[in-house]
Amino acid sequence: MLRITEIKLPIEQADTLKHQDEQIKAALLKHLEIPASDLISFSIFKRGVDARKSYAILYVYSLNVEVKNEAKLLAKFKKDSRIKPAPDTEYKFVTSNTNSNQLRPVVVGFGPAGIFAALILAQSGFKPIVLERGKAVRERTQDTWGLWRKNTLNPESNVQFGEGGAGTFSDGKLYSQIKDPKHYGRKVIQEFVKAGAPEEILYVSHPHIGTFRLVGMVEEMRKTIIALGGEIHFESRVEDIEITNNAVQGVVLQTGERIATNHLVLAVGHSARDTFEMVHRKGIYVEAKPFSIGFRIEHPQSLIDKARYGKSYSEDLLSKVGAADYKLVHHASNGRSVYSFCMCPGGTVVAAASEPNCVVTNGMSQYSRNERNANAGIVVGITPEVDFPNHPLAGMELQRQLESNAFVMGGSNYNAPAQLIGDFLANKASTQLGEVVPSYKPDVQLTNLADALPEFAITAMREAIPEFAKQIKGFDLYDGLLTGVETRTSSPIRIKRDDATLESINTKGLYPCGEGAGYAGGILSAGVDGIKVAEAVALSLTARA
Repeated sequence: MLRITEIKLPIEQADTLKHQDEQIKAALLKHLEIPASDLISFSIFKRGVDARKSYAILYVYSLNVEVKNEAKLLAKFKKDSRIKPAPDTEYKFVTSNTNSNQLRPVVVGFGPAGIFAALILAQSGFKPIVLERGKAVRERTQDTWGLWRKNTLNPESNVQFGEGGAGTFSDGKLYSQIKDPKHYGRKVIQEFVKAGAPEEILYVSHPHIGTFRLVGMVEEMRKTIIALGGEIHFESRVEDIEITNNAVQGVVLQTGERIATNHLVLAVGHSARDTFEMVHRKGIYVEAKPFSIGFRIEHPQSLIDKARYGKSYSEDLLSKVGAADYKLVHHASNGRSVYSFCMCPGGTVVAAASEPNCVVTNGMSQYSRNERNANAGIVVGITPEVDFPNHPLAGMELQRQLESNAFVMGGSNYNAPAQLIGDFLANKASTQLGEVVPSYKPDVQLTNLADALPEFAITAMREAIPEFAKQIKGFDLYDGLLTGVETRTSSPIRIKRDDATLESINTKGLYPCGEGAGYAGGILSAGVDGIKVAEAVALSLTARA
Protein backbone atom coordinates (compact mmCIF):
# COMPACT_ATOMS: atom_id res chain seq x y z
CA MET A 1 0.00 0.00 0.00
CA LEU A 2 1.25 3.48 -0.92
CA ARG A 3 0.47 6.86 0.61
CA ILE A 4 0.24 9.52 -2.11
CA THR A 5 -0.03 13.13 -0.91
CA GLU A 6 -0.64 16.53 -2.50
CA ILE A 7 -3.14 15.41 -5.13
CA LYS A 8 -5.04 18.61 -5.91
CA LEU A 9 -8.37 19.15 -7.63
CA PRO A 10 -10.44 22.29 -8.19
CA ILE A 11 -13.49 22.03 -5.97
CA GLU A 12 -15.86 22.37 -8.90
CA GLN A 13 -14.38 19.21 -10.41
CA ALA A 14 -15.21 17.20 -7.27
CA ASP A 15 -18.77 18.39 -6.74
CA THR A 16 -20.16 14.87 -6.31
CA LEU A 17 -18.67 11.66 -4.95
CA LYS A 18 -18.78 10.07 -8.40
CA HIS A 19 -17.00 12.98 -10.05
CA GLN A 20 -14.54 13.14 -7.14
CA ASP A 21 -13.51 9.51 -7.63
CA GLU A 22 -13.24 9.93 -11.39
CA GLN A 23 -11.10 13.05 -11.08
CA ILE A 24 -8.88 11.53 -8.38
CA LYS A 25 -8.31 8.43 -10.51
CA ALA A 26 -7.34 10.55 -13.50
CA ALA A 27 -4.97 12.68 -11.39
CA LEU A 28 -3.38 9.56 -9.88
CA LEU A 29 -2.75 7.90 -13.21
CA LYS A 30 -1.17 11.08 -14.52
CA HIS A 31 0.95 11.63 -11.40
CA LEU A 32 2.19 8.03 -11.21
CA GLU A 33 2.59 7.71 -14.98
CA ILE A 34 0.87 4.32 -15.04
CA PRO A 35 -1.94 2.81 -17.14
CA ALA A 36 -5.36 2.28 -15.57
CA SER A 37 -4.75 -1.47 -15.56
CA ASP A 38 -1.95 -1.00 -12.99
CA LEU A 39 -4.19 0.81 -10.48
CA ILE A 40 -5.81 -1.78 -8.22
CA SER A 41 -7.63 0.54 -5.76
CA PHE A 42 -7.46 3.80 -3.87
CA SER A 43 -9.17 5.42 -0.88
CA ILE A 44 -9.12 8.88 0.64
CA PHE A 45 -7.02 9.06 3.81
CA LYS A 46 -7.22 12.84 4.23
CA ARG A 47 -8.90 15.70 2.37
CA GLY A 48 -8.16 19.34 3.04
CA VAL A 49 -9.05 22.66 1.46
CA ASP A 50 -6.44 25.04 0.06
CA ALA A 51 -7.99 28.52 0.05
CA ARG A 52 -4.77 30.52 -0.16
CA LYS A 53 -5.72 31.69 -3.64
CA SER A 54 -9.31 32.85 -3.32
CA TYR A 55 -9.87 32.69 -7.08
CA ALA A 56 -8.84 29.02 -7.23
CA ILE A 57 -9.87 27.01 -4.16
CA LEU A 58 -8.69 23.41 -4.21
CA TYR A 59 -9.29 20.11 -2.50
CA VAL A 60 -5.97 18.56 -1.44
CA TYR A 61 -5.93 14.79 -0.98
CA SER A 62 -3.77 12.20 0.74
CA LEU A 63 -4.61 8.79 -0.67
CA ASN A 64 -3.99 5.15 0.17
CA VAL A 65 -3.23 3.46 -3.14
CA GLU A 66 -2.76 -0.15 -4.26
CA VAL A 67 -0.86 -0.66 -7.52
CA LYS A 68 0.82 -3.47 -9.40
CA ASN A 69 4.62 -3.49 -9.16
CA GLU A 70 4.68 -1.32 -6.04
CA ALA A 71 8.43 -1.79 -5.42
CA LYS A 72 9.24 -0.73 -8.98
CA LEU A 73 7.09 2.38 -8.63
CA LEU A 74 8.71 3.34 -5.30
CA ALA A 75 12.15 3.01 -6.86
CA LYS A 76 11.10 5.19 -9.76
CA PHE A 77 9.84 7.95 -7.44
CA LYS A 78 12.34 7.51 -4.60
CA LYS A 79 13.14 11.25 -4.62
CA ASP A 80 9.46 12.27 -4.57
CA SER A 81 8.44 12.86 -0.93
CA ARG A 82 4.79 12.70 -1.98
CA ILE A 83 4.98 8.98 -2.71
CA LYS A 84 5.82 6.72 0.24
CA PRO A 85 4.78 3.36 1.71
CA ALA A 86 1.57 3.82 3.68
CA PRO A 87 2.11 3.53 7.45
CA ASP A 88 0.20 0.92 9.43
CA THR A 89 -2.44 2.89 11.37
CA GLU A 90 -4.31 -0.10 12.85
CA TYR A 91 -4.47 0.03 16.65
CA LYS A 92 -2.77 -2.86 18.47
CA PHE A 93 -3.49 -3.64 22.11
CA VAL A 94 -0.39 -3.90 24.28
CA THR A 95 -1.73 -6.63 26.58
CA SER A 96 -4.88 -8.30 27.89
CA ASN A 97 -6.12 -9.26 31.33
CA THR A 98 -5.31 -12.76 32.61
CA ASN A 99 -6.03 -12.23 36.32
CA SER A 100 -9.60 -11.53 37.37
CA ASN A 101 -8.73 -11.48 41.09
CA GLN A 102 -6.64 -8.30 41.19
CA LEU A 103 -7.97 -4.91 42.23
CA ARG A 104 -9.73 -3.18 39.37
CA PRO A 105 -8.38 0.08 37.94
CA VAL A 106 -10.36 3.23 38.75
CA VAL A 107 -10.80 6.12 36.33
CA VAL A 108 -11.81 9.47 37.83
CA GLY A 109 -13.52 11.68 35.27
CA PHE A 110 -15.49 10.77 32.15
CA GLY A 111 -14.43 13.40 29.64
CA PRO A 112 -12.46 12.44 26.49
CA ALA A 113 -9.36 11.33 28.42
CA GLY A 114 -11.37 9.31 30.93
CA ILE A 115 -13.60 7.82 28.25
CA PHE A 116 -10.68 6.51 26.22
CA ALA A 117 -8.73 5.34 29.26
CA ALA A 118 -11.80 3.37 30.36
CA LEU A 119 -12.55 2.13 26.84
CA ILE A 120 -9.05 0.76 26.21
CA LEU A 121 -8.94 -0.83 29.65
CA ALA A 122 -12.36 -2.41 29.04
CA GLN A 123 -11.38 -3.63 25.56
CA SER A 124 -8.26 -5.15 27.14
CA GLY A 125 -10.38 -7.03 29.70
CA PHE A 126 -9.57 -5.00 32.84
CA LYS A 127 -13.16 -3.92 33.72
CA PRO A 128 -12.50 -0.38 34.98
CA ILE A 129 -14.59 1.46 37.54
CA VAL A 130 -15.35 5.01 36.36
CA LEU A 131 -16.23 7.75 38.87
CA GLU A 132 -17.76 10.92 37.40
CA ARG A 133 -18.74 13.80 39.70
CA GLY A 134 -21.38 15.10 37.28
CA LYS A 135 -24.49 13.58 35.76
CA ALA A 136 -25.17 11.46 32.69
CA VAL A 137 -24.98 13.54 29.54
CA ARG A 138 -28.70 14.16 28.94
CA GLU A 139 -29.40 15.12 32.56
CA ARG A 140 -26.28 17.26 32.46
CA THR A 141 -27.55 19.00 29.33
CA GLN A 142 -30.71 20.01 31.19
CA ASP A 143 -28.64 21.48 34.03
CA THR A 144 -26.48 23.37 31.53
CA TRP A 145 -29.57 24.89 29.94
CA GLY A 146 -30.58 25.93 33.46
CA LEU A 147 -27.64 28.34 33.51
CA TRP A 148 -28.13 29.51 29.94
CA ARG A 149 -31.90 30.07 30.25
CA LYS A 150 -32.56 30.69 33.93
CA ASN A 151 -29.29 32.10 35.34
CA THR A 152 -29.05 29.06 37.63
CA LEU A 153 -25.72 27.27 38.06
CA ASN A 154 -25.37 23.69 39.29
CA PRO A 155 -21.72 23.48 40.46
CA GLU A 156 -21.65 19.69 39.98
CA SER A 157 -23.40 19.49 36.60
CA ASN A 158 -22.56 22.10 33.98
CA VAL A 159 -20.45 22.81 30.89
CA GLN A 160 -17.33 21.58 32.70
CA PHE A 161 -18.58 18.64 34.80
CA GLY A 162 -20.52 15.59 33.69
CA GLU A 163 -20.45 12.78 31.18
CA GLY A 164 -18.45 13.76 28.09
CA GLY A 165 -16.46 16.51 29.81
CA ALA A 166 -16.05 20.10 28.65
CA GLY A 167 -15.65 18.99 25.02
CA THR A 168 -19.31 17.97 24.84
CA PHE A 169 -20.35 21.63 24.75
CA SER A 170 -17.91 22.77 22.10
CA ASP A 171 -17.39 22.70 18.37
CA GLY A 172 -16.34 19.08 18.68
CA LYS A 173 -13.02 19.70 16.93
CA LEU A 174 -11.07 16.50 16.28
CA TYR A 175 -7.70 17.76 15.18
CA SER A 176 -4.51 18.49 17.01
CA GLN A 177 -0.86 19.35 16.45
CA ILE A 178 0.44 16.69 18.83
CA LYS A 179 3.06 14.21 17.67
CA ASP A 180 1.32 10.88 17.21
CA PRO A 181 3.81 8.30 15.90
CA LYS A 182 1.62 5.36 16.96
CA HIS A 183 -1.50 6.79 15.28
CA TYR A 184 -3.58 6.79 18.46
CA GLY A 185 -5.57 9.68 17.00
CA ARG A 186 -6.81 7.32 14.31
CA LYS A 187 -8.10 4.97 17.00
CA VAL A 188 -9.93 7.87 18.67
CA ILE A 189 -11.65 8.89 15.45
CA GLN A 190 -12.51 5.30 14.50
CA GLU A 191 -14.17 4.76 17.88
CA PHE A 192 -16.16 7.97 17.40
CA VAL A 193 -17.39 6.70 14.03
CA LYS A 194 -18.42 3.39 15.63
CA ALA A 195 -20.36 5.44 18.19
CA GLY A 196 -22.29 7.36 15.53
CA ALA A 197 -20.06 10.15 14.22
CA PRO A 198 -20.22 10.83 10.45
CA GLU A 199 -17.69 8.77 8.50
CA GLU A 200 -16.26 11.89 6.90
CA ILE A 201 -14.33 12.63 10.10
CA LEU A 202 -12.03 9.77 9.06
CA TYR A 203 -10.64 11.82 6.17
CA VAL A 204 -11.49 15.54 6.32
CA SER A 205 -8.49 17.55 7.47
CA HIS A 206 -10.31 19.53 10.18
CA PRO A 207 -13.05 17.17 11.37
CA HIS A 208 -15.67 18.30 13.84
CA ILE A 209 -18.82 16.76 15.27
CA GLY A 210 -20.83 19.40 17.12
CA THR A 211 -22.60 19.24 20.47
CA PHE A 212 -25.81 17.41 19.57
CA ARG A 213 -24.00 14.52 17.89
CA LEU A 214 -21.46 14.29 20.69
CA VAL A 215 -24.25 13.62 23.20
CA GLY A 216 -25.38 10.46 21.44
CA MET A 217 -21.84 9.29 20.79
CA VAL A 218 -20.86 9.59 24.44
CA GLU A 219 -23.87 7.48 25.42
CA GLU A 220 -22.88 4.76 22.93
CA MET A 221 -19.31 4.65 24.23
CA ARG A 222 -20.62 4.37 27.77
CA LYS A 223 -22.73 1.38 26.71
CA THR A 224 -19.69 -0.26 25.13
CA ILE A 225 -17.60 0.09 28.29
CA ILE A 226 -20.42 -1.36 30.42
CA ALA A 227 -20.98 -4.24 27.98
CA LEU A 228 -17.29 -5.13 28.38
CA GLY A 229 -17.61 -5.32 32.16
CA GLY A 230 -16.80 -1.77 33.17
CA GLU A 231 -18.81 0.23 35.70
CA ILE A 232 -19.71 3.91 35.42
CA HIS A 233 -20.94 5.81 38.46
CA PHE A 234 -22.33 9.33 38.09
CA GLU A 235 -22.66 11.94 40.85
CA SER A 236 -19.66 10.30 42.49
CA ARG A 237 -17.17 12.99 43.44
CA VAL A 238 -13.81 11.82 44.77
CA GLU A 239 -13.06 13.64 48.04
CA ASP A 240 -9.81 11.92 48.96
CA ILE A 241 -7.06 9.70 47.59
CA GLU A 242 -5.70 7.22 50.11
CA ILE A 243 -1.91 7.05 49.93
CA THR A 244 0.42 4.83 51.98
CA ASN A 245 4.20 4.85 51.52
CA ASN A 246 3.80 7.07 48.46
CA ALA A 247 1.49 4.58 46.74
CA VAL A 248 -2.24 4.76 45.99
CA GLN A 249 -4.44 2.46 48.07
CA GLY A 250 -7.89 3.71 47.14
CA VAL A 251 -10.29 6.64 46.89
CA VAL A 252 -13.02 8.01 49.15
CA LEU A 253 -16.21 9.51 47.67
CA GLN A 254 -18.23 12.42 49.00
CA THR A 255 -20.67 9.84 50.40
CA GLY A 256 -17.89 8.30 52.52
CA GLU A 257 -17.75 5.16 50.37
CA ARG A 258 -14.23 3.76 49.89
CA ILE A 259 -13.10 2.00 46.73
CA ALA A 260 -9.81 0.11 46.92
CA THR A 261 -7.44 0.34 43.98
CA ASN A 262 -3.74 0.58 43.29
CA HIS A 263 -4.19 1.94 39.74
CA LEU A 264 -5.93 5.31 39.70
CA VAL A 265 -6.33 7.31 36.48
CA LEU A 266 -6.94 10.97 37.32
CA ALA A 267 -8.69 12.51 34.30
CA VAL A 268 -10.70 15.29 35.95
CA GLY A 269 -10.51 18.05 33.32
CA HIS A 270 -9.08 21.55 33.53
CA SER A 271 -11.73 22.95 35.89
CA ALA A 272 -11.66 20.51 38.83
CA ARG A 273 -10.19 23.07 41.19
CA ASP A 274 -11.28 21.35 44.38
CA THR A 275 -9.54 18.19 43.16
CA PHE A 276 -6.39 20.17 42.34
CA GLU A 277 -6.43 21.56 45.89
CA MET A 278 -6.88 18.09 47.36
CA VAL A 279 -4.07 16.64 45.23
CA HIS A 280 -1.72 19.42 46.32
CA ARG A 281 -2.75 19.00 49.95
CA LYS A 282 -1.95 15.26 49.76
CA GLY A 283 1.61 16.05 48.73
CA ILE A 284 1.25 14.79 45.17
CA TYR A 285 3.67 16.79 43.04
CA VAL A 286 1.94 19.66 41.22
CA GLU A 287 3.49 22.54 39.29
CA ALA A 288 2.04 25.67 37.71
CA LYS A 289 1.98 25.79 33.92
CA PRO A 290 1.33 28.49 31.29
CA PHE A 291 -2.17 29.15 29.97
CA SER A 292 -3.95 32.06 28.31
CA ILE A 293 -6.59 34.66 29.16
CA GLY A 294 -8.76 36.87 27.00
CA PHE A 295 -12.22 37.38 25.53
CA ARG A 296 -14.55 35.80 22.98
CA ILE A 297 -14.85 37.80 19.76
CA GLU A 298 -17.94 37.65 17.52
CA HIS A 299 -18.40 38.71 13.89
CA PRO A 300 -21.07 37.93 11.32
CA GLN A 301 -20.10 34.57 9.85
CA SER A 302 -20.69 36.05 6.38
CA LEU A 303 -17.92 38.58 7.03
CA ILE A 304 -15.44 35.77 7.76
CA ASP A 305 -16.64 33.71 4.77
CA LYS A 306 -16.23 36.60 2.34
CA ALA A 307 -12.83 37.55 3.72
CA ARG A 308 -11.48 34.00 3.57
CA TYR A 309 -12.99 32.86 0.26
CA GLY A 310 -12.72 36.17 -1.60
CA LYS A 311 -13.76 36.03 -5.25
CA SER A 312 -14.77 32.39 -4.96
CA TYR A 313 -17.36 33.14 -2.25
CA SER A 314 -20.84 31.85 -3.04
CA GLU A 315 -23.58 29.87 -1.37
CA ASP A 316 -22.66 26.95 -3.61
CA LEU A 317 -19.06 27.04 -2.34
CA LEU A 318 -20.24 27.16 1.28
CA SER A 319 -22.39 24.09 0.69
CA LYS A 320 -19.23 22.19 -0.30
CA VAL A 321 -16.55 23.45 2.06
CA GLY A 322 -18.60 24.83 4.96
CA ALA A 323 -18.32 28.02 6.97
CA ALA A 324 -14.86 29.53 6.96
CA ASP A 325 -12.58 29.52 9.98
CA TYR A 326 -9.32 31.26 10.84
CA LYS A 327 -6.20 30.93 12.93
CA LEU A 328 -4.38 34.13 13.86
CA VAL A 329 -1.36 35.12 15.94
CA HIS A 330 0.34 38.42 16.71
CA HIS A 331 3.48 39.10 18.74
CA ALA A 332 2.75 42.40 20.46
CA SER A 333 5.31 45.12 21.14
CA ASN A 334 4.99 44.57 24.91
CA GLY A 335 6.37 41.05 24.46
CA ARG A 336 3.05 39.23 24.72
CA SER A 337 1.64 36.78 22.17
CA VAL A 338 -2.01 37.20 21.16
CA TYR A 339 -3.74 34.43 19.24
CA SER A 340 -7.12 33.08 18.24
CA PHE A 341 -8.26 30.06 20.23
CA CYS A 342 -10.98 27.47 19.63
CA MET A 343 -12.51 29.24 16.62
CA CYS A 344 -16.16 28.21 16.17
CA PRO A 345 -17.61 28.94 12.69
CA GLY A 346 -21.35 29.49 12.71
CA GLY A 347 -21.47 28.98 16.46
CA THR A 348 -22.36 30.59 19.77
CA VAL A 349 -20.56 31.97 22.80
CA VAL A 350 -21.60 29.96 25.85
CA ALA A 351 -21.59 30.41 29.61
CA ALA A 352 -19.04 27.92 30.94
CA ALA A 353 -18.90 28.64 34.69
CA SER A 354 -18.43 25.78 37.14
CA GLU A 355 -18.11 27.76 40.38
CA PRO A 356 -20.73 30.04 41.95
CA ASN A 357 -20.44 33.78 41.32
CA CYS A 358 -18.03 33.41 38.41
CA VAL A 359 -18.45 34.16 34.70
CA VAL A 360 -16.49 32.21 32.09
CA THR A 361 -17.00 32.07 28.33
CA ASN A 362 -16.34 29.38 25.75
CA GLY A 363 -17.36 28.68 22.16
CA MET A 364 -19.68 26.01 20.74
CA SER A 365 -20.94 24.96 17.31
CA GLN A 366 -23.37 22.36 16.08
CA TYR A 367 -22.35 20.02 13.26
CA SER A 368 -24.08 22.25 10.68
CA ARG A 369 -22.18 25.38 11.77
CA ASN A 370 -25.03 27.50 10.44
CA GLU A 371 -25.62 30.05 13.20
CA ARG A 372 -25.38 33.74 12.36
CA ASN A 373 -22.10 34.56 14.11
CA ALA A 374 -18.53 33.32 14.05
CA ASN A 375 -16.70 33.38 17.37
CA ALA A 376 -13.25 32.64 18.72
CA GLY A 377 -11.21 33.28 21.81
CA ILE A 378 -8.74 36.16 21.42
CA VAL A 379 -6.30 35.36 24.17
CA VAL A 380 -2.93 36.36 25.58
CA GLY A 381 -0.38 33.87 26.84
CA ILE A 382 0.69 34.09 30.49
CA THR A 383 3.37 32.18 32.39
CA PRO A 384 3.96 31.26 36.05
CA GLU A 385 7.46 32.74 35.98
CA VAL A 386 6.16 36.21 35.13
CA ASP A 387 2.46 36.40 35.97
CA PHE A 388 1.63 34.08 38.87
CA PRO A 389 4.82 32.98 40.66
CA ASN A 390 5.51 31.35 44.02
CA HIS A 391 2.73 28.74 44.32
CA PRO A 392 1.63 25.77 42.17
CA LEU A 393 -2.04 26.82 42.39
CA ALA A 394 -1.48 30.54 41.82
CA GLY A 395 -2.69 30.34 38.21
CA MET A 396 -5.91 28.72 39.37
CA GLU A 397 -6.43 31.55 41.86
CA LEU A 398 -5.82 34.10 39.11
CA GLN A 399 -8.52 32.42 37.03
CA ARG A 400 -10.94 32.66 39.96
CA GLN A 401 -10.12 36.31 40.51
CA LEU A 402 -10.76 37.23 36.88
CA GLU A 403 -13.96 35.16 36.71
CA SER A 404 -15.30 36.67 39.94
CA ASN A 405 -14.58 40.14 38.63
CA ALA A 406 -16.39 39.32 35.37
CA PHE A 407 -19.41 38.13 37.39
CA VAL A 408 -19.62 41.54 39.08
CA MET A 409 -19.04 43.43 35.81
CA GLY A 410 -21.86 41.45 34.22
CA GLY A 411 -24.36 42.39 36.92
CA SER A 412 -23.89 39.50 39.37
CA ASN A 413 -26.45 37.21 37.71
CA TYR A 414 -24.23 35.22 35.32
CA ASN A 415 -24.65 37.72 32.50
CA ALA A 416 -21.31 38.44 30.86
CA PRO A 417 -19.57 41.81 30.43
CA ALA A 418 -19.29 42.79 26.76
CA GLN A 419 -18.07 45.64 24.57
CA LEU A 420 -18.14 46.59 20.90
CA ILE A 421 -14.79 46.07 19.21
CA GLY A 422 -14.65 49.71 18.14
CA ASP A 423 -15.28 50.93 21.68
CA PHE A 424 -12.69 48.50 23.05
CA LEU A 425 -10.07 49.88 20.67
CA ALA A 426 -11.07 53.44 21.63
CA ASN A 427 -11.14 52.61 25.37
CA LYS A 428 -14.69 53.78 25.97
CA ALA A 429 -17.62 51.94 27.48
CA SER A 430 -20.24 50.60 25.09
CA THR A 431 -23.82 51.75 25.65
CA GLN A 432 -25.73 50.01 22.86
CA LEU A 433 -25.31 47.06 20.51
CA GLY A 434 -24.68 47.37 16.78
CA GLU A 435 -25.26 44.89 13.97
CA VAL A 436 -23.80 41.88 15.80
CA VAL A 437 -26.39 40.27 18.05
CA PRO A 438 -24.63 38.59 20.99
CA SER A 439 -25.10 34.83 21.18
CA TYR A 440 -24.07 34.48 24.84
CA LYS A 441 -26.84 33.32 27.16
CA PRO A 442 -28.21 34.28 29.65
CA ASP A 443 -27.34 37.81 28.39
CA VAL A 444 -24.59 40.41 28.18
CA GLN A 445 -23.99 43.64 30.10
CA LEU A 446 -22.31 46.35 28.02
CA THR A 447 -19.36 47.97 29.76
CA ASN A 448 -15.67 48.76 29.30
CA LEU A 449 -13.66 45.53 29.27
CA ALA A 450 -10.45 47.38 30.10
CA ASP A 451 -11.21 46.50 33.73
CA ALA A 452 -11.68 42.79 33.05
CA LEU A 453 -8.06 41.72 32.48
CA PRO A 454 -4.56 42.87 33.44
CA GLU A 455 -3.38 45.96 31.59
CA PHE A 456 -0.72 44.09 29.60
CA ALA A 457 -3.39 41.80 28.12
CA ILE A 458 -5.67 44.69 27.15
CA THR A 459 -2.77 46.57 25.54
CA ALA A 460 -1.65 43.53 23.56
CA MET A 461 -5.18 42.78 22.29
CA ARG A 462 -5.77 46.40 21.27
CA GLU A 463 -2.63 46.15 19.18
CA ALA A 464 -3.46 42.71 17.76
CA ILE A 465 -7.02 43.24 16.51
CA PRO A 466 -6.12 45.86 13.84
CA GLU A 467 -3.23 43.62 12.79
CA PHE A 468 -5.61 40.70 12.42
CA ALA A 469 -7.80 42.93 10.22
CA LYS A 470 -4.92 43.06 7.73
CA GLN A 471 -5.36 39.30 7.26
CA ILE A 472 -9.16 39.15 7.55
CA LYS A 473 -10.84 42.25 6.19
CA GLY A 474 -13.37 43.56 8.69
CA PHE A 475 -11.92 41.79 11.71
CA ASP A 476 -11.84 45.18 13.47
CA LEU A 477 -15.53 45.76 12.65
CA TYR A 478 -16.75 48.47 15.01
CA ASP A 479 -19.99 46.61 15.76
CA GLY A 480 -18.23 43.29 16.37
CA LEU A 481 -18.47 42.12 19.96
CA LEU A 482 -16.05 41.10 22.69
CA THR A 483 -17.44 39.08 25.61
CA GLY A 484 -15.52 38.26 28.77
CA VAL A 485 -13.81 36.42 30.17
CA GLU A 486 -12.04 33.45 28.54
CA THR A 487 -9.82 31.88 31.21
CA ARG A 488 -10.15 28.10 30.74
CA THR A 489 -7.97 27.77 27.65
CA SER A 490 -6.06 24.96 29.35
CA SER A 491 -5.26 23.67 32.80
CA PRO A 492 -3.32 26.07 35.05
CA ILE A 493 -1.42 23.14 36.58
CA ARG A 494 0.50 20.03 35.63
CA ILE A 495 0.48 16.93 37.83
CA LYS A 496 3.93 15.83 36.78
CA ARG A 497 4.37 12.21 35.76
CA ASP A 498 7.24 9.86 34.96
CA ASP A 499 7.96 9.73 31.24
CA ALA A 500 8.34 5.96 31.23
CA THR A 501 5.56 4.69 33.50
CA LEU A 502 3.18 7.71 33.20
CA GLU A 503 2.70 7.55 36.99
CA SER A 504 2.97 10.61 39.20
CA ILE A 505 6.64 11.26 39.87
CA ASN A 506 6.13 10.84 43.61
CA THR A 507 2.97 8.73 43.96
CA LYS A 508 3.00 5.17 42.64
CA GLY A 509 -0.24 3.98 41.09
CA LEU A 510 -1.52 7.49 40.33
CA TYR A 511 -1.79 8.20 36.60
CA PRO A 512 -2.41 11.90 35.82
CA CYS A 513 -4.23 12.03 32.50
CA GLY A 514 -5.61 14.44 29.93
CA GLU A 515 -6.18 18.15 29.93
CA GLY A 516 -6.71 18.62 33.66
CA ALA A 517 -3.36 17.01 34.43
CA GLY A 518 -1.67 19.28 31.90
CA TYR A 519 -1.05 16.70 29.16
CA ALA A 520 -3.65 17.54 26.51
CA GLY A 521 -5.48 20.45 24.96
CA GLY A 522 -8.68 19.39 23.21
CA ILE A 523 -10.84 16.36 22.50
CA LEU A 524 -8.42 14.50 20.23
CA SER A 525 -5.26 15.03 22.27
CA ALA A 526 -7.15 14.16 25.47
CA GLY A 527 -8.42 10.94 23.91
CA VAL A 528 -4.90 10.08 22.75
CA ASP A 529 -3.53 10.69 26.25
CA GLY A 530 -6.28 8.48 27.67
CA ILE A 531 -5.10 5.66 25.40
CA LYS A 532 -1.44 6.14 26.43
CA VAL A 533 -2.30 6.07 30.12
CA ALA A 534 -4.61 3.07 29.73
CA GLU A 535 -1.78 1.14 28.09
CA ALA A 536 0.57 2.04 30.95
CA VAL A 537 -2.02 0.89 33.50
CA ALA A 538 -2.69 -2.33 31.57
CA LEU A 539 1.01 -3.18 31.38
CA SER A 540 1.43 -2.53 35.10
CA LEU A 541 -1.57 -4.72 35.93
CA THR A 542 -0.22 -7.48 33.68
CA ALA A 543 3.18 -7.30 35.39
CA ARG A 544 1.48 -7.81 38.77
CA ALA A 545 -0.51 -10.83 37.58
